[in-house]
Amino acid sequence: MRTRILFLLRFYAALLLTFILAKLAFLLLDAPAGTAVGAADCLAVVWHGLPLDLAAAGYLTALPWLATAVSVWTRVPRLRLGYQVYAGIVAALLAVIFVADTCLYTFWDVKLDGTVFAYLDSPRGVAASVSTGYLLGAAAAIAVVGLALFFVLARQFPRQLPPCRHRVAATCGAIIVGGLLFLGIRGGVGKSTANVGMVYFSDRQFLNHAAVNPAFSLVSSSLKTKDYAAEHDFFPEAERARIFATLGYDTSSLAPDTLLRTRRPNILIILMEGCGGTFVHAVDSLADPSVTPRLNALAAEGVVFTRCYANSFRTDRGTVCALSGYPAFPDLSVMKLPSKCAHLPSIARSLARAGYATDFLYGGDINFTNTNGYLLSTGYERTAGDTSFPSEVRRTHDWGVTDRIVFDRLFEELSARGGSRPWLTTLLTLASHEPWGVPYARIPGDTVANAMAYLDDCIGRFVDRFRATPQWDNTLIILLPDHGIGYPEGIGAGDPRRAHIPMIWTGGAVRGHRVVDVLCNQTDLPATLLGQLGVEHGDFRFSRDVLSRTYTHPSAVHVWSEGIWYMDGSGFTALHLLSSPQRVLEERPAPSAGRAAAANALLQTAYDDLGAL
Repeated sequence: MRTRILFLLRFYAALLLTFILAKLAFLLLDAPAGTAVGAADCLAVVWHGLPLDLAAAGYLTALPWLATAVSVWTRVPRLRLGYQVYAGIVAALLAVIFVADTCLYTFWDVKLDGTVFAYLDSPRGVAASVSTGYLLGAAAAIAVVGLALFFVLARQFPRQLPPCRHRVAATCGAIIVGGLLFLGIRGGVGKSTANVGMVYFSDRQFLNHAAVNPAFSLVSSSLKTKDYAAEHDFFPEAERARIFATLGYDTSSLAPDTLLRTRRPNILIILMEGCGGTFVHAVDSLADPSVTPRLNALAAEGVVFTRCYANSFRTDRGTVCALSGYPAFPDLSVMKLPSKCAHLPSIARSLARAGYATDFLYGGDINFTNTNGYLLSTGYERTAGDTSFPSEVRRTHDWGVTDRIVFDRLFEELSARGGSRPWLTTLLTLASHEPWGVPYARIPGDTVANAMAYLDDCIGRFVDRFRATPQWDNTLIILLPDHGIGYPEGIGAGDPRRAHIPMIWTGGAVRGHRVVDVLCNQTDLPATLLGQLGVEHGDFRFSRDVLSRTYTHPSAVHVWSEGIWYMDGSGFTALHLLSSPQRVLEERPAPSAGRAAAANALLQTAYDDLGAL
């Protein structure tokens, strides 16, 4: 078995070395004009890109591992020849991928992914975009890289594969090697599996892209790629455009109602995991006021939006809705599509252009669902997850670091800040998430409500401490959930109470108490906030300034895996998207073809926009 293990190690190491050399070539050939890439940058790219390199090498080593494991017990005919063929295929594919990635990046500014296959049906159009010399040069590069790689890989197989005398021990060794390969393929033992965003580490997008293994990016994204513009193709284009034009998605800010004392406050956005309106009496009269007394008190002294609704039902989707003002979809998560994330607007990107420092804090695995990739792609300069905390506190909750410790870290960081540059900090909480395990016991017998009470207590303690700092007077704190929650038990996925969420603005930068009772979505946060700051926000195509005079058609929309509902001044309509013909689940106070048409036109427009990103 020793010969077999050494072969697998050599093959695996050859692939890793190939991936590293490809990264260095990418850094050399594709660095934007005027961008200096030093030795430290190269080392950082190689180090941070290693997880995806390990995963890609693991996938490619899986077949040789299987063949050698089988050969322990029986003779595999022409195993050496089969390996040579496999090495040739791997070398050819990797050569095409590396060269295509390096060449296309200069045109696309994104890593090679599944969208490239959309162009294979029109090769003439692709060829017309570049010169014949360029194509010949690329073909020559593929040939050279492919032959060199084949030469290296082909030499790794031993001339003789001796029979195994101790087959049981050899099999145990093969299982151990397979387990290690699986760990590399999975991306470790954490909650998140290997994904493109886990290697993002810099606010310089080029360095993040350089760290991405293009073979992994191509394969993983190909499994997710769709023709999004063809999804939910409900109306003819002219009819879709006509209906959407009536829905009031005007992003401009015209004489907005002023809520703030200053145009350039520091901003803290706290995304409260799952803290739906059914826990906050300030926005839901049926909620028990004893569950979140601190949020109710903050709503009473600040600005509370009482008719705000979440666009989606999951954290990865709701985060994009709140921070990028981008709509949610029933069957996909935009956050998991790195090539799309790079083109999204975001509060962080807009404020960074206005001179703000931007950072994001989370107590869990920040690579989960490509969160880190999304954040660094959309303007956050620094991100921190559970690995930035001491190891002894990283498992104080099933999802990572419990909220009280994270809020303590937040307070320490914010209270120590100085200087003239304003900042945007975003915190995503996690303790109020299933399985609801928190170091708190104020509401016995109801683990869900008790978890929300714990979150409420953590927020209240933080605000009390932060209020005593000099930072308070010039800080706006925005509290809203990532999504709603099915509480109390029995609230269905399409029930508006499930999506009803609190949005509270507090802090010394707020002028005083206000109740904003207009119907809106969490996607309206970016335009509304940027409108208050006088920052241009026309790139937020689905976000509306609800305090502007242009907000003349208040409405809200929510999607879940099976349906969509739409609400405006005339009432509420919920549709089942998986039935054919489309079925109305509920509508009140009376049937409305207009609301159903609005829901379908809005979803169709969102898919079209996603396809065009």
